[in-house]
Amino acid sequence: MKLVIQGKNIEITDSIHEYVNQKIEKAVSHFQQLTTEVDIHLSVARNPRINPKQTAEVTIYANGTVIRAQESSENLYASIDLVADKIARQLRKYKEKRQSQVTKAKTVDVVELEPVAENLIGDRQPELPSKVVRTKYFALPPMTVEAALEQLQLIDHDFYMFSNVMTGEINVIYKRYHHGGYGLIQPRPSNGHHSNGKAISNADQIVGIESTKI
Repeated sequence: MKLVIQGKNIEITDSIHEYVNQKIEKAVSHFQQLTTEVDIHLSVARNPRINPKQTAEVTIYANGTVIRAQESSENLYASIDLVADKIARQLRKYKEKRQSQVTKAKTVDVVELEPVAENLIGDRQPELPSKVVRTKYFALPPMTVEAALEQLQLIDHDFYMFSNVMTGEINVIYKRYHHGGYGLIQPRPSNGHHSNGKAISNADQIVGIESTKI
């Protein structure tokens, strides 16, 4: 298992490095067969208006799935403790879902998705607008809305973008903080059909998700 520690506005001392290793390795010790790489990002906010100021973020790459957790507090060591507990819960939840899927696969036919190309950019050089702070490139494997919701819960983000397996279009699923539940953003169809010619279908919608078309 590869473990990478990075810092922003903070020096990663030997004591911090040792503490992170101790806590994070303990948190993922029971899931090492699932984990290929663990990235830890520690940061201290310089802006006095930001409170709490010390943040620990952990990103785990587990067999093609990204699992993420972040915690902040007034004390960096406390933030590390909190994020270690949180990522352990996320990993346990992920492992339980995998075991459940394996059990179901024994009684139903498994549909294999086409592999995603490793190089999505090809010979093109990415051009960044002048005001972009951070840009990420990532694959969008086709999945159902339910699978996208599970992924959103694993990465601990406010939203998750994916390719809808039913339509082939790019959708965004997000948390609705004011009204609760989740929302789904889809491209607005034309004449009752999607751009790829498929008729509109709500078969992939699940309870508790509000759909919005743009």
